[in-house]
Amino acid sequence: MKAAVSVRYGPPEVVRVVDDEPDPTVEDDDVLVRVHATTVNRTDCGYRGASPFFIRGISGLRRPRFRVWGTEYAGVVERVGREVTRFVPGDRVFGYAEGRFGAHAELVAVSVTSMISPVPDGVDLPSAAAATEGSHYALSAIRRAGIEPGQRVLVHGATGAIGSAAVQLLVDLGVHVVATAPTAYVDLVTGLGAEEVLDHQKEDFTRTGLEMDAVLDLVGKSTFGACRRILRPGGVYVSSDLGPYAQNVALPLVTRLARGRRVVFPFPMETPEVIDYLRVRLESGAFRPVLDRTYPLARIVEAYRYVESGQKVGNVVIQLAEADGHEA
Repeated sequence: MKAAVSVRYGPPEVVRVVDDEPDPTVEDDDVLVRVHATTVNRTDCGYRGASPFFIRGISGLRRPRFRVWGTEYAGVVERVGREVTRFVPGDRVFGYAEGRFGAHAELVAVSVTSMISPVPDGVDLPSAAAATEGSHYALSAIRRAGIEPGQRVLVHGATGAIGSAAVQLLVDLGVHVVATAPTAYVDLVTGLGAEEVLDHQKEDFTRTGLEMDAVLDLVGKSTFGACRRILRPGGVYVSSDLGPYAQNVALPLVTRLARGRRVVFPFPMETPEVIDYLRVRLESGAFRPVLDRTYPLARIVEAYRYVESGQKVGNVVIQLAEADGHEA
């Protein structure tokens, strides 16, 4: 099969596209999916570059244990293992495969107990492919912060894959959303449902006098020390980044003991319930992934470079097949 492979860690250039990668092995509880669309996202970049270093503990200390990266996918079921009854060949499915990877290829095999779900009617496969990575991180942040309807939440970095999903999921939850965005994308974020959008290129949101129940720093560019100025007593700061000196991993314990404003680190939730939650919101229209650029698999190195440039808005899609199923 055609696939993007890498046999060592490093920059985007370690990835090369081949035509003769062996098809994945299908176990009894597996679903084999013919991939129509996948993405290049922050998770893929982190594993490919082994950054942060501790990722090697999961993916291989000296060299990658996985030749083919890729976490998000959408496509059509090719065949199923003998224990699988939930899906049949021809079903449109989407899902998330961190830990097993393999989505940057024409075929990916995933466990039926993993984050895999039917694609709702009316949702195209490129959109479905981009509907899990950023959104499941966003949902983890929302849930671990204990955010409830009626609260006021600031989303810092609302144009990223995580931030744009968070705005929509919070609005669906009944939260008053204040978001930050660069000048060029204020209208886009307003369109996602944010009630207030601050241009972070013109003002420091931590010095605006806002009073928030939670701050979701989904680009990891701020700190608890700065954001506590706008947190109400008992308010929560959540960051998608480890922070300076990995402080966002240590501060949850320290701030919990202090019983005041606190820090929560959003370890991701990767369960079938999470993708079912996202599928329902895709189906209702409450959530639609923001799509930026689309590349063919042959240009995946270029896609990696663009994602790592920090310029992307929402999600970057890799398309392997057109809507009619032919190779892209």
